Amino acid sequence: MNRQLARPVAIALIERDDEILVFEVPDEVKKVVGWRLPGGTIEFGERGSDTVMREIREELGVDVVDPIYLGTAENIFRYLGVVGHELVRVYKVRFADVRLYERDRFDCVEANGVPFTCIWKPIAEFRGGVPLYPDGLLELIA
Repeated sequence: MNRQLARPVAIALIERDDEILVFEVPDEVKKVVGWRLPGGTIEFGERGSDTVMREIREELGVDVVDPIYLGTAENIFRYLGVVGHELVRVYKVRFADVRLYERDRFDCVEANGVPFTCIWKPIAEFRGGVPLYPDGLLELIA
């Protein structure tokens, strides 16, 4: 029997005025582009708050501090015929260096070497219908 488990994830809500830091997530199936907060998989024995700080350091190359747990979004989805299941813990954090809020973009690298870019987007765009993943995240942060 092939037993699948939900993947534990922790993501970071970083705010600048009325904007949030996000990266683009193309959906090849629906032919739309959505957005997601930076973060990653919680490793066994690691607290979600520690995951957020580690992932931001690894991917963005900067430090965040003062994680505040906002809630969990359960994300069950189908992509390319495969069912995925994530338990996404959301933490509000802030940059340790306030000068980082002046940057318009962050060039990042996934653990597998794939580059991506985080940018600031007005939260109003997501309230207006621009996809923010996972489903239910907007209700947790808005």
